[in-house]
Order: sequence, then structure tokens, then C-alpha cells
Amino acid sequence: MKTPARNVPLVTGATGFAGSHLLDRLLTTHPAVAAWSNASGRPVPSGDGRVEWLAADLLDQPGLERSLGVLQPSVIYHLAGLPHVGEAWKNGGRALEVNALGTHRLLEAVERASPASRVVVAGSALVYRQSDRPLREGDPLGPSDPYGISKLAQEMVAERAATPVVLTRPFNHAGPRQSEGFVTSSFAKQIAEIEAGVREPLLLVGNLDARRDITDVRDTARAYEALAAWGRPGHVYNICSGVAYRVGDVLERLLGLARVKVDVRQDAARLRPSDNPIVLGDPGRVKGETGWSAEIPIDTTLADLLAWWRTQVGAPQ
Repeated sequence: MKTPARNVPLVTGATGFAGSHLLDRLLTTHPAVAAWSNASGRPVPSGDGRVEWLAADLLDQPGLERSLGVLQPSVIYHLAGLPHVGEAWKNGGRALEVNALGTHRLLEAVERASPASRVVVAGSALVYRQSDRPLREGDPLGPSDPYGISKLAQEMVAERAATPVVLTRPFNHAGPRQSEGFVTSSFAKQIAEIEAGVREPLLLVGNLDARRDITDVRDTARAYEALAAWGRPGHVYNICSGVAYRVGDVLERLLGLARVKVDVRQDAARLRPSDNPIVLGDPGRVKGETGWSAEIPIDTTLADLLAWWRTQVGAPQ
């Protein structure tokens, strides 16, 4: 059996959207990385021998303690959890179990088996109370959906942990590998399917007037790494661009990249029970303390996302 690497960074949720990009990032700065996913996760990149993969159950605290006792990671990037707002509406209990209880058990395991490990927890901007101005870390909290509630519970668990934890509140991020359950990726996938001839030239949309602060996922991964190095334990950091894009304008940018004519129609099934009109963050704290800022232009993000979906659905390149 291969001996697990020790004192390397660990990414939980490493087969997820942000997790896989963080793994890519860490492989450019570290000789080896440990990666955890659930049993159904597909390793990305699958063939890189520098990655030590393990199927881990966040609710199995004894198993977590055994693995951490051997690994002794230098940093733990905790990105595992239930990531989708729509899924949380369907099963709020599961969101709480995975995001809050799973984080509690992980941090308990860290305290007992690997207390020297630094931890960065990926939270969510949806813990904030709705506001029409840029949100700062000290602004009132008041999530309006089950997902945001589960992430606030996660944050409260992490704040009380004995282990040093850096808390993050990432806003919307987009890019290659994103699930179609997220609005920008849904647009890109539908366009790619229309180009491939497997969908009629009709794109179904939800609320186009909402405005969202969107950061490229690769910039988000850089922010996690910067906060592992420079973030203050017990403090929370927004990860955002500081620019809110109207969803309809994002769609227009993607349609401008399409190779065929596409009609647009609103689909009531894509409208959420609660949809904040604007979610915009202030990145001042993370920029001031780490030097990080969003660098990748939105047009690059959208072009790369659409190109990725073309490879997934077999659209002409």
C-alpha cells in the first residue's frame, strides 16, 4: 500500500467545482497534495501521481481522526459540503447535516488528531441579510434560504472550534466544471447543446433582473491559498470581485459567443422561492490583508465556461 504523504495541504471536496480548481492551483505551488471526496466523487485530475486521494465521509468522525492522524496536513481547505441552493430548498435537513454537522465533526477530528493543522473553511455570502449596498464582513446576518441557514450554522460551529480556523464568505463564482444547477453554467450548457444540435434553439431562463457579484473560480482558488497564508484565525473574509452583474447582461455576453441564433424564454420552474435582487460584496478586507484581488475578466470566465461545456456535450470546436 502506498504510504500517504505527510505535512501536505489537504482539500476536502476536491472533486467539486471550486475544490478541483483549488487542487489545480496547489499542484503549481506544492510537490504533493492530499485530496478527499465522497465515495461518488471522480478525481480531477485523475492521473496525477502527486495527488493522494481518499474517499472520506465527513460524518464519520473516527474515520476522519484516523486519516488525519496519519496525514498531519499543513493546511486543510474545507470545501466539502452540499453546495447548491436549489438542492437545499428540497432537503434543508440534509444541508444542515452535511454543511454544519460535517464541519463540526471534521474540526473535532482535527483538534484530536492533527491540532497543528491550519484550517480554511469555505462558507457563503448567503449568510448576509439582504442589502442593496456592498456587503462587508461586519454587516448584519440573516440568510433567506435553507442553504444560507446551513452555511451560517457551519460558520458558527467553526467560530467555536479549538482549532485555528480562517472563515470565508465566497460570493458567486463561475468557470469551467461548474454544475448546470448554477445560473451562468446553465446558460452555457444550453447554448452548447443548441450548437451541438441536441436541443432546440430555445434557452430557458429564470430571473434575469437579479444582480450578482461574480468571480472567476480560479481567482477564488487563489483567494483560499492567500488566506491560508495570511488570513487571521477567527476572522471572516469576503471573496468577491466588488462588481455586480445583471444576470440578463451575463446571458447577453454568452449569447454573443454563441455560434447559432438562440431564442430566450422564461421558465417558471427556474424561479426560486426567495431570490435576492442584488448580492454584492466588498473585498476590501481580503485585499488589504493578503493583497488578493479578482484578476480574470468576466468575458474570459464566460468564454472558458462555454468552451468547457462544448467539450462536455460534443459541440463543434
